Formats: sequence, C-alpha cells, structure tokens
Amino acid sequence: MIQDKRLSADPRPDTNLHELVRAAAVEAGALAMRWFRQGERTGARVWTKGKSSPVTEADVEVDAFLRRRLLMAGKEFGWLSEETVDSPERLACRFVFVVDPIDGTRAFVEGDPRWCVSIALVDDGLPSVAVVHAPALSMTHEASLTGEARLNGKPIRVSHARSLAGMRVAGPRFLLDSLVAAHTHITPVAKIPSLAHRFCRLADGSLDAALASANANDWDIAAAHLIIERAGGKLSDLDGRVPRYNQASTLHGRLFAAPAGGFERTLSEVRRAFDLPEKVLTATEPVSNRESAPR
Repeated sequence: MIQDKRLSADPRPDTNLHELVRAAAVEAGALAMRWFRQGERTGARVWTKGKSSPVTEADVEVDAFLRRRLLMAGKEFGWLSEETVDSPERLACRFVFVVDPIDGTRAFVEGDPRWCVSIALVDDGLPSVAVVHAPALSMTHEASLTGEARLNGKPIRVSHARSLAGMRVAGPRFLLDSLVAAHTHITPVAKIPSLAHRFCRLADGSLDAALASANANDWDIAAAHLIIERAGGKLSDLDGRVPRYNQASTLHGRLFAAPAGGFERTLSEVRRAFDLPEKVLTATEPVSNRESAPR
C-alpha cells in the first residue's frame, strides 16, 4: 500500500495542491476538446514519434499549458511528461508532477471519447494527489493521500469481487485471450484505449480487474494508481511489486489491478494462467517476460 510517510514535511497544504491539479486538468481537457471530433478524425495535425506512437499538436499544446500552470506551485517541484524531453534534474526532486496531457492519443485522433488528461503529484516516489479527467465522457476521477477516491465529486469504491471467475476484466486482447484459454471464467471487456482511464474504471467498480502489457510509463499509471488505492484496490506488477515513480527508468512490467481484499488470490490466478512460477519474485530479483505489445 502507499506509505503514509509522505504526509510528513509536506511544504504546503495537500488541499491546495489537489485544487491546483484538478483545475489544471479541467482546463487542459477543455483545451484538448477544441481539437476533438466525436466519431470523426481530429482536426489537429498528427505525426509519429518512435516506431508507431502518434502525437498531435493538441498533445503538445496541452503539455505546454500544464507545465506552465502546474510549475507555478514552486521551484521545488519537478516535471515528468510524455510530451516533454526527459531531464535527470527531476531525480533530485522529492515532488514531481507526472503528466500525460492526452492519454489515449490514438482514440483522440479517431474520435473515440475514451481518452483523458492524467496528472499525478508524486512525493518521494509515490503519488499523493491524482486527477484523471476524461472531458469527452464528462468523467473526473480523483484522489489525494488523505481523502477518498471520487468520480465527479462522489465517493467511489472497487467491486467486491474476490476471484477471477466472473470478473469483468479489461486489458490487451492477447492477455485476455490467455486468461480465457486457462479457463479462469472471466468476462473479458474490450480494451479501453486510455490506460489511466482503464484503471480508473476498476476504481469506480465498473470493472473488477484490469491488466496492462509491459512498458507502460510513469505518466500512464501514476495518477490511476493512487485513485485505485484510495478506492480500496491494489496495483502491482505480475511479481507483486508495487510501482514506484520518478526513478531513472520510467518503464514498468506487466501490471494487474484488482480489489485489495482478494488481490493475492486473483494475482496468483493470473500468474497460473500465464504459466508463471508459483514463487513470486522478491524486489531484488530481475523482472522477466517483458513484451513489446499494446498497453
């Protein structure tokens, strides 16, 4: 679980930071909506970075806005964003804003409303304030270390599911196919393109579990991580290790999230379905089986 030591020595009130992050996310969503076309291709210019990852002028515009707005919090705050060239300077900061200006860019480009603005304030490697705002769906999931997880201002909780059997599980098709083939009796849910939004749907109880393939980055999951925990869920890699953020590498292994009450059981069921060894690796052992696949 997320550690309470972050509650000590905070330089400013948690509520003020939460309000800053929420307001920035909502304004950023409105900015992105200027380029979004429901059911149609975006009017924004689109290009490709890396091998096949799309980026639009909306991503860049929203990223620049959020950096200006959030870093008004103070010089002690660092910055990590999908659309900003990374700098090792962030590693010296206890407090870092971790941002995905548009999580689910492919959906955004194609007119699918399942994209969001994802912002986390990371404190000593773990999130302490989180907002995941999906403006085209009129959904704002949020949480802070000292408060409840909420959706549009109302408290949310994970489901009561305690076993994979009958669970509504979202994730990449190849992972869901493996669970189905192993006779886990899950109810597979078509992949939700925004990983942050996918994990938030677990937090509000509309999913029972969620998976992500390897190589998700900090900005994909940090905000949703806190929202899941404050809603009564748990997120870890398939070896049971809880992600930490603002490390030298921003990449993570395959991830699983489910209600905390049955987490150890369901994680064990997932491991068996994927033919992983019964023994869960310790934090000092290497993570293996990393794949390059859709999140």
